[in-house]
Amino acid sequence: MYNFDEIIDRRNTNALNTDGFRGYIFHAGPEKKFPYKDEEFVRMWVADMEFGVAPEILDELRKRIDRRIFGYTGVYDSGYYNSFRKWCLDHYGWDFPQEQLCFSPGIIPALYQLVEILCASDEKILLNTPAYGYFLHAAEYSDIDMLLSPLKKNEKGEFFPDYEDFEEKCSNPKCKLVFWCNPHNPTGRVWTKEELSKIAEIVRKYNLWLISDEIHCDLTRQGKQYTPMAEIMPDYQKLIVCTAPTKTFNLAGLAFSNVMIRDAATREEFRNRDKMFGMVNPMSLTAAKAAYDKGGAWLEQLRKYLDDNFTFVKSFLDEYLPDAVMNISEATYLAWVNLSAYFSAEEDLPAFFANNAGVLLEGGNGLFVGNAERYIRLNLAMPRSVIQTGLERMRDAIGKRG
Repeated sequence: MYNFDEIIDRRNTNALNTDGFRGYIFHAGPEKKFPYKDEEFVRMWVADMEFGVAPEILDELRKRIDRRIFGYTGVYDSGYYNSFRKWCLDHYGWDFPQEQLCFSPGIIPALYQLVEILCASDEKILLNTPAYGYFLHAAEYSDIDMLLSPLKKNEKGEFFPDYEDFEEKCSNPKCKLVFWCNPHNPTGRVWTKEELSKIAEIVRKYNLWLISDEIHCDLTRQGKQYTPMAEIMPDYQKLIVCTAPTKTFNLAGLAFSNVMIRDAATREEFRNRDKMFGMVNPMSLTAAKAAYDKGGAWLEQLRKYLDDNFTFVKSFLDEYLPDAVMNISEATYLAWVNLSAYFSAEEDLPAFFANNAGVLLEGGNGLFVGNAERYIRLNLAMPRSVIQTGLERMRDAIGKRG
C-alpha cells in the first residue's frame, strides 16, 4: 500500500507550486501581498501532485546516483523504447515503430518547436476552448494566429465537440494545424471513439496537421478507457502524438516527454532543430524508464484515491454550494467547476479566492483561452484532508458575500 494521505512539505525546494504562484497566476513579483502568509495557502492550482513519487522509481534513481557520474546523456539504445512500448501495448493496445519516437523536455517545448517547423507566418492554428493557456502561447511565440472552436456544454457541466463549428474553422484556407487534447484539459473529457473518428474525418478532409497532446492518458477514472488518436488515424502521416510519464508519476520537474512523429521529413527537422541537441537529463531518463517498468501498482492505487477525491468534492459542492456545476472529470486530476451562480462575469476568481479564502487556484479566460468565464480548475492530486480545508475556506468565503 502507498500512503496518499501523507502531507509533504515542499517549501524551500524552488517549487513553482509554492514559490512561483505570484508570477504564474497574478503576473506579479514578490512585492504582491495577500492577507495570508505563503505557507498558509491551500494550493489547488498548478498541475503537479502533492504525493510522493513511487518508491520503485526512487529506488532506481538512487541506483543511478550511486553510479556517481552525470555526464552528457542521450538515448542510444532500445531500453527506454522497449519499456514505453510495452506500457502502451499493455494499457492501450497501441504500438509504434521506434524510429517515430522523439524526445523533448516537455510537451509545451515540443509544441513551440513544432509550430516553428509546421506553420508559415500567415497560417493559423485551430484550438478547442476552453484550453490550456500554453497552447495559445506556443502559437504566439511564432506570431501565428489562432482559430478558436468552443466546445459545447450542457447544464450538467459536460462538454462535447461542436463538429459544425470545428469543420468551419478547419475549412479556413489559412488553417494549417490543429492542437487536440486527448483526454481534454481542463474539462477532463475522455473522448469516445465516435467523437475522435468524427474529428479525424474532418482533419483528413482538409489535409491538416494534427498534434494530439495525450499527457493525461494514464489518469482516467476507473472504468473509463482512453483511446489513442493514433488508433483512430493509423495511417495518417500528419499526426503527431505527445505523451509523458511526468504527469502520471509526478515527475514534471525532471522534464522528459515522448513525441511520436510519423512523417520522416518532419521528424528529421524536429531533431535537427532540437535546442537540447539530442541530450537528455540522465536522472530523467532513469525515472521515466522506471515509471513504465515498475510504476503500475502505484498508479492503480493513485487512480482509486483520485476517484475518491472527486467523489468527495462532488458531494461537498452538492451539499454546501449546490449551484456550482461540476461534472466529475473522466480523466486528469483536475476538477472543472462552473461558479457562474456565485460570481459576475467581470470578477477575477483566482484573486478572490487567494485574498478571501487563502486558496490558490486557476480559472477564467485569462488562463484558459476562452469559453472559461467564471470557471475554476481545482487540482485534486493531494491528501483529502487538504482538499477539505480548501473547500471549507472557499465555501465560507462565498458565504460571506451574502
